[in-house]
Amino acid sequence: MTSAEASKMVAKAISSSLLLLIIFSSFSLAASQTTPEDGERQILLQIKEGWGNPSVLGSWNDSTAISHCNWTGIECSADGSVTNISLVNENITQPIPAAICKLKNLSILDLSYNNFASSFPTSLYNCSNLLYLDLSQNYFVGVIPSDIYRLSPRLTHLILSANNFTGDIPPSISRLSALEYLILDNNFFDASIPVELGNLSNLQTLWLAYNPFSPATIPSTFRNLTQLSFLWMSETNLKGEIPEFIGELTEMFQLDLAWNSLSGSIPAGIWNLKKLRYLYLFANNLTGAINIDGPIGVLGLEQIDVSMNQLNGSIPEEFGKLQNLSLLFMYYNRFSGEIPASIGLLPALTGVSLFHNSLTGVLPPELGKHSPLWNVEVHNNMLSGSLPEYVCAGGSLTSIVVSNNNLTGNVPASLNNCSTLAYIDIQSNRFSGTLPDKLPSKLFSLNIDNNRFSGNIPSIAESLQVLKATNNLLSGKIPAVLTGMSELLELHLGRNLISGQIPPGISELKNLSVLNLSSNHLVGEIPAAIGSLQVLKSLDLSINQLSGSIPSEIGDLRLPTLNLSSNRLSGEIPISLHFPAYNRSFLSNPSLCASSEFLNVPICKHGFRWKLRILLIVLASLVSLMAIVFAVFVRRARHRRSNGRVLPTWKMMSFYPLDFTESTILSGLTEDNLIGRGGGGKVYRIVLENHVAQIVAVKKIWNCRKLDSLLEKEFQSEVQVLGSIRHANIVKLLCCLWSTDMKLLVYEYMENGSLDRWLHKKWRVGEQIEEMNSDHMPLLDWSTRLRIAIDVARGLCYMHHGCSPPIVHRDVKSSNILLDFEFRAKVADFGLARMLVKLGEDNTVSAVAGTFGYMAPDLLKMILNTYRQVVHRTQKTASSGNRGFAPSLHRASKTTCNSCIKT
Repeated sequence: MTSAEASKMVAKAISSSLLLLIIFSSFSLAASQTTPEDGERQILLQIKEGWGNPSVLGSWNDSTAISHCNWTGIECSADGSVTNISLVNENITQPIPAAICKLKNLSILDLSYNNFASSFPTSLYNCSNLLYLDLSQNYFVGVIPSDIYRLSPRLTHLILSANNFTGDIPPSISRLSALEYLILDNNFFDASIPVELGNLSNLQTLWLAYNPFSPATIPSTFRNLTQLSFLWMSETNLKGEIPEFIGELTEMFQLDLAWNSLSGSIPAGIWNLKKLRYLYLFANNLTGAINIDGPIGVLGLEQIDVSMNQLNGSIPEEFGKLQNLSLLFMYYNRFSGEIPASIGLLPALTGVSLFHNSLTGVLPPELGKHSPLWNVEVHNNMLSGSLPEYVCAGGSLTSIVVSNNNLTGNVPASLNNCSTLAYIDIQSNRFSGTLPDKLPSKLFSLNIDNNRFSGNIPSIAESLQVLKATNNLLSGKIPAVLTGMSELLELHLGRNLISGQIPPGISELKNLSVLNLSSNHLVGEIPAAIGSLQVLKSLDLSINQLSGSIPSEIGDLRLPTLNLSSNRLSGEIPISLHFPAYNRSFLSNPSLCASSEFLNVPICKHGFRWKLRILLIVLASLVSLMAIVFAVFVRRARHRRSNGRVLPTWKMMSFYPLDFTESTILSGLTEDNLIGRGGGGKVYRIVLENHVAQIVAVKKIWNCRKLDSLLEKEFQSEVQVLGSIRHANIVKLLCCLWSTDMKLLVYEYMENGSLDRWLHKKWRVGEQIEEMNSDHMPLLDWSTRLRIAIDVARGLCYMHHGCSPPIVHRDVKSSNILLDFEFRAKVADFGLARMLVKLGEDNTVSAVAGTFGYMAPDLLKMILNTYRQVVHRTQKTASSGNRGFAPSLHRASKTTCNSCIKT
């Protein structure tokens, strides 16, 4: 080989080497450009695909114009590695993809408030750097796996609240030794609380509330949780006494053991926990006095709720040293003695609820003077003296309830100028003095029954809906112009000294449903204008000196309750008032007469022609009645022959004046009249062939067995109570019919059906549910929806606060809200209604009743829980500043709602 050839070969080799070097360098450069950012981007796209490419992740795409670190819910470290995925309330339904753990630096994963419905995602065991995991407010099911300890050993926050987990909490969870926050509330854990939780020595927050654990005491191993600052165990079936070691957990900030069966006394050590801010021990069986050994140490305490127990003794004087105390709830106990005067000096006090005890003495004289007080409830005690002069000095007072005490004196003048005041109940005391002509502008309810108030009736009350002033010494005349009280729903002025005439201006009260002016000194005629009060349900003008004839317009109202007795009325009672239900409505009016004997007044004397007309009418009626009886007899005889059995005997209980009989209803129970079917039976629309062609809705309920006499009486009693409800936003129960194997409830007919028809565009025709044509069925505009919501709220409010005893519906839902021809809403279907008895009586609801998968939102316990567990805990969120605390706290309100729905 020549030197030239050798040179060419060397040159060629060098060229080849350079080419390979360039190629390898290119590959190396390309590889370096895909790591880590492109790799993380591709993993996120895999996750998106695993979730079915939801539209909410539209920013997750192949485009490199936007860094994946700016995608929805993504946070990265400085080198582009994904460290945080927070996709809260994004309606994600598909299971969590295993690819999520390919993000090796992922430390925070928050997927709360979505719709995951799988078992616990064990694929997350591969997320080795995970510090924070929040899967709350979803629909995860099944048990928590026993190998849950395989989650990241660095995990400090595990949040699984408000799901459908069942079974037990695996003891192996205690092997996650780094845990600081363990949130497991609002699930369905039904085994015992594992004692191994006491091994989590770093634990700061433990939430186990609202789980049906098997009854047990607080585990003794919890004494080892020396870092614990928040223990929430409401409604976890706790029994026994509160352990003394609770008073040794010096880091405790919030202690909530409410709604359990704890007994014994409150450990004295609790009152020395210097960091404690919130103490909730209500709704247990705690007894004894509140004992504080030495100077009180819990000086930072902000809220105390020990209500609904059996505690006794006096309210400790030391409570007057709690300068941060805002809420003091000690109602429904057996406390006695005086309320410490120092309570009135507390600068942060906003709410005082001490009702249903045996407290004596006077209210703290400076109550409200030094704090933004908004609520005072001390009714049903034995308090004396007067109302504190400065109770509204803080400018925040909205409610004051001091009824059923021995309070005296005048109502403080400062209340007249209390612009925030909405509710006053001072009934059944010995207050005196006069009422101002103009009441506070936001006041919607004033109850001064059974006192000694005198003077004139107020004439201006812009927002007033309920005025109860029965049994006082009020005098003067009813204001001629009542436009200043146009919002009134109830006006009770019975047993006073009111004189003069009933003004025609009473017709300005268009929303009035109850008018009671009985036992006064009223004179003159009954104004016909009362007949324009279309929503009036109760009218009592008895024991006055009213004269003249009864306006026929009153008969058009079809009043459920009417009392005009003991007056000086004269003339013939209008034929529109001739109903047996009014047989005691006109007594002691010597100059009244009627053409019907059942009204218990003399029969009117007319001439021969009138008598002849009456005779002909009676004869025609008798002939018609005989024909009807004969037809019924023949029909029943045929039915007996065809079926070989005796027809049932029907009984009827009416709650309103009726002009139809049970036979009219029974003949209308045909398939052509069927309009719906519910859990309780079938519903029929029946047109009554009377003079007004009235339409009623009839619900037929079959008995699965014959009721014994005790249950039958209980049914009749409860129906009678429900039939006595009188409110514009509650469907009228006209009457009830029953036999041995069937019950019929007859209601007023609501032309626009149920609310769910309009929300879901469905209408039941016979046995079929048909989709409505959206083009022919108008949408509910927002103003109509708002009005419906307000109507429903008014109906429920009346059930809870206007009925005695109060009634809880227990099945409030859109299909039980009915709409009339003007889309005014009324609450219906009381088949599950529960009347609340006095505290201490046995009225336990042993099973969840109502629509499957649904629990009504008007249950008292849920209301109290929402109030305490949501409103109060938001303060802890603000002060904590810890990210692990906030995610569950700021969403605690939905926890309660979701747990209701999923129950």
